[in-house]
Amino acid sequence: MWLDEPRRLIKFNQTVDFLKRPRIFNHMVELDAPQLSHIFHALSDATRRRMLLELASGERTVGQLAQPFAISLAAASKHIKVLESAGLIQREVRGRAHLCRLDPGPLATAYEWLSFYERFWTARLDILDRLLREEAARDSGSTEDSPSPEDETPTPREGDDQ
Repeated sequence: MWLDEPRRLIKFNQTVDFLKRPRIFNHMVELDAPQLSHIFHALSDATRRRMLLELASGERTVGQLAQPFAISLAAASKHIKVLESAGLIQREVRGRAHLCRLDPGPLATAYEWLSFYERFWTARLDILDRLLREEAARDSGSTEDSPSPEDETPTPREGDDQ
């Protein structure tokens, strides 16, 4: 049926695919999206997060960064390149030594992005907390008239030893 009517099929797909609605664009979600993707990719690995933690206390050579992990210098260098491409560290060559230091700027961008969602969820959870407290207060107000199960003394059943 649809194959016999190719114009109708195209028209149908156009109405489904291209609805005439205004687009919603959240500037916060799109804030430096490519940079954020690189940052979160770099932070996704525990080795790289630990390297950043080491760099927070000062400059380190590639060898010093590799030492706690018992990994090769080549493997450490790959991790460092990921951190460097995300802009989280800066590498400087002094003679034969490659010194790395933390660049906290991109972390501030990631923190800004995360804090938007922290505020979002905190507001939602505060509302939930308030509603649950109101419900609990209503429930406790309606059960004041009826005795609670703890107040009732169990009646002995036949055959129970006392």
